[in-house]
Amino acid sequence: MQNKNQTLGEFIINNQSSFKYSSGELSRLINSIRLAAKVVNHEVNKAGLVDIIGETGKINVQEEKQQKLDVYANNKFRNTLVNRNIICGLASEEDESFISVNSIDKNNQNSYVV
Repeated sequence: MQNKNQTLGEFIINNQSSFKYSSGELSRLINSIRLAAKVVNHEVNKAGLVDIIGETGKINVQEEKQQKLDVYANNKFRNTLVNRNIICGLASEEDESFISVNSIDKNNQNSYVV
């Protein structure tokens, strides 16, 4: 009997083999998003203890006041995804424009835009 409270990581590991053409790249992307989400969640849980709540004094591309937590989360997700060499591009309302990401060998073979 399978555990109904499976973690995302367990789900990925248990189901990746069901797809015979799977390269593991999507699993790596999902795991990177999971890692960034855990880091942001950790900061949110201690938000009252650090200076991460409130406005930054800047406006985002949708002309909304940027929040410190939004900027922090955006930076964590961007850094995690770019540094793991999985994506070829990234877009966010916190960034002025689309970010093109070159792979380590500079040939942009990565398949995903987030």
